[in-house]
Amino acid sequence: MSKIYEALQRVQGNLDGATPSDARRDSPQQHFPRVVEDEPASRSRESSRIRVLPLRVPLSAPLLPFDSDHWYAGEQYKIIRTKINQHPLRPRLITVSSAGSADGKSITAINIAAALSLKDDTDVLLMDGDFRRSTIHLQLGLPPGPGLLDVLAGSTDLEDALIQADRFPNLYVLPAGEPRNNPAELLDSARWTNLATLLRKAFHYVIVDAPPISAVADYDLILAKTDALIVVARPDHTNRKALFRALETVDKDKFLGVVLNYVPDWFLGESRSYYSYREYRGQVGQA
Repeated sequence: MSKIYEALQRVQGNLDGATPSDARRDSPQQHFPRVVEDEPASRSRESSRIRVLPLRVPLSAPLLPFDSDHWYAGEQYKIIRTKINQHPLRPRLITVSSAGSADGKSITAINIAAALSLKDDTDVLLMDGDFRRSTIHLQLGLPPGPGLLDVLAGSTDLEDALIQADRFPNLYVLPAGEPRNNPAELLDSARWTNLATLLRKAFHYVIVDAPPISAVADYDLILAKTDALIVVARPDHTNRKALFRALETVDKDKFLGVVLNYVPDWFLGESRSYYSYREYRGQVGQA
């Protein structure tokens, strides 16, 4: 039986019954084998209720660029993967956000999660935490729910809300779920604290598509339970002043860097595709 399945069998009871103090007394490590690189997680589809669904992505969409036709874009995301794997923080739960809307943070979150999942025996969860403008399910052609909000509200088991990607067997998706009028209250709860702890034990990486920085309380509540933050910017769209204001507010201990999305070819550089990565050191670089 897979370690993920064993972990999820115990999730519902822990989410329902545990408070933060209970979680310390009844440590998840007593229940879940820790997933580490030298002890990879295997899966048993037969013993799990997790849905296995195909991803339906339009050919024109800049998503999952890991074939020969988009090799350079795919290589840039593999560079990001390498930087994450080798970062001294060893982040497991990673928030992806931006200074404003339409900067491409959801696309970036999807592609980073998919790149991480390409490694053998590396189970990755892509989670939609942008409840006000959830798009992960739309971009991947998946049903909208049940999802994270339903799990936090206690109306759905986590195992029933998860989706395993057919083409990317190491990639799992947790949609946002049924819209509710109290997402901040659901995140400001012991259930979210316990869920974050349990997911850390079940997956090698969790990538969370969060709302824009400081736009709503949801962003801060998500970031508080994750290890690291990646900020996405789009040179032809992002407001520079808004971006620098946002970067001034981020927790520098959790800040991994900036991903520049949809970067045009630079006239002094070689002809390349649309993606690049630069670590933030006082200013945002450009490929």
